Amino acid sequence: MKTKKIWANFSVRDLQRSTKFYTQLGFKPNGSSDQLTSFFFGDENFIIHFFLKDVLEPAMKGPITDTSSGNEIIFTLSADSKQEVNDWEKQVQQAGGTIVSKPEAFGAGYYGFVFADPDGHKFNVFYM
Repeated sequence: MKTKKIWANFSVRDLQRSTKFYTQLGFKPNGSSDQLTSFFFGDENFIIHFFLKDVLEPAMKGPITDTSSGNEIIFTLSADSKQEVNDWEKQVQQAGGTIVSKPEAFGAGYYGFVFADPDGHKFNVFYM
């Protein structure tokens, strides 16, 4: 089977808050409507749509995970240096994200941290 494109769909409670958060972090907008806001991530323009929960949940045919008490998936954002990881941490805090784990070294040559967006979707910023 050949897949033309892959993207992710997340649920959010507040489209304006999500739009502001990801815009402050410098992600390129991919459009919006009264049901979603969308952004491109990385050099390959991976798309993440952020749908209002009331819109996405019926399409999922079941309940959406409560990100405040559980995990769903974690996306990794690549950094070019330890300093860039540290800069990301500051930007995430300024934009209103939650730092789940502070930047740290782990394993030989690995450095990064985990954050959650305002709706609890987790990302890590990683340099290796």
